[in-house]
Amino acid sequence: MEQRLFEIFTHLHNHPEPSWQEVNTTAYLAEQLRAAGLNPITFDDITGLYVDIGQGTPRVGFRTDIDSLWQEVDGEFKANHSCGHDGHMTMALGVAFALQRYKLPGAIRILFQPAEEKAGGAKAFVEKGLVDSLQFLFGAHVRPLVELEDGWHAPALYHGAAKLITGTITGVEAHGARPEQGINTIEVAAALIDAIKNIWVSPNESYSIKMTQIQAGGTSTNIIPGSATFSIDMRAQTNDTMAAASKGLAKAIEAVSLLYEAKITTTVSAHIVAATVDEVAKNILATAIEATEGASCAPPVITPGGEDFHFYAYHRPHLQTTMLGLGCGVTPGLHHPHMTFNTEQLSVGVDIITTALVNALQHVKEEVI
Repeated sequence: MEQRLFEIFTHLHNHPEPSWQEVNTTAYLAEQLRAAGLNPITFDDITGLYVDIGQGTPRVGFRTDIDSLWQEVDGEFKANHSCGHDGHMTMALGVAFALQRYKLPGAIRILFQPAEEKAGGAKAFVEKGLVDSLQFLFGAHVRPLVELEDGWHAPALYHGAAKLITGTITGVEAHGARPEQGINTIEVAAALIDAIKNIWVSPNESYSIKMTQIQAGGTSTNIIPGSATFSIDMRAQTNDTMAAASKGLAKAIEAVSLLYEAKITTTVSAHIVAATVDEVAKNILATAIEATEGASCAPPVITPGGEDFHFYAYHRPHLQTTMLGLGCGVTPGLHHPHMTFNTEQLSVGVDIITTALVNALQHVKEEVI
């Protein structure tokens, strides 16, 4: 299958499309599946698709992402596959082709999900009910050399949680000679920064909260600024830690607002949840790695990056999920405009994922969710 996978990867790599614009990508994936005798299902309102293989209600699934980034490459902004989604799609098609060789004791669903980079695709698929019948859901992501050596693969990726918050501060403008008549929004922002530094969770938990943008004042330097905008970046390794940190931030904002009699409003512009890894799913994947020729099993990877795959288990707690970390020599790194990796590992990934999905069918419970 290697030559076929390489041709698919080359096409996908050369035809990237950003989030929610994966129209031609969706059509190409559907065409490949139909040519293999499968019946992919597309949607009228969003990009992406899914396909069921086997008989009955699908209880085991595999999800791939299909969008590219929009970034500057050699001075030009363009769609670019610098996060490995071209490889992920290639593996998903390879898995679909491979599963046709099996007489499956059940059904497996493969999800080709849009808009991972915008953290919206997983939620859209959840809302469509595409994972409601599943017990197990697996994902995969190529990994940089700083995390995994080429040929070493991890049975779980512990991504962290992230929140990006935008806010406004409304004070009162005044003459610079009469500061007592105004409410200086720069001073309010400074107080908020200090308050953020005093948000404590547990020293055993990894988290950070920091203001990353602040804009206030105009071209005149003798005016007390009465309005300001700011941005806050929050990170945490677990969802519980993120919840505790978010509660602390809300208290800090309320306290500073009362102290200065200023109005502070905030909006969560993006929210990525942390990984919730199921031990059974992780063990199934580890066993598949160990059973695959040319693959070595590495320990689970703890990584600071985010991944919207974890919204599936967050919104549907019955799901038993984990992600394969594919060690394929990603360099210089994920999201670098000239990112490359060892595409020979894609066929290894197909073998690992296919084995895991087939084995997961043996662990499916009798009751229907």
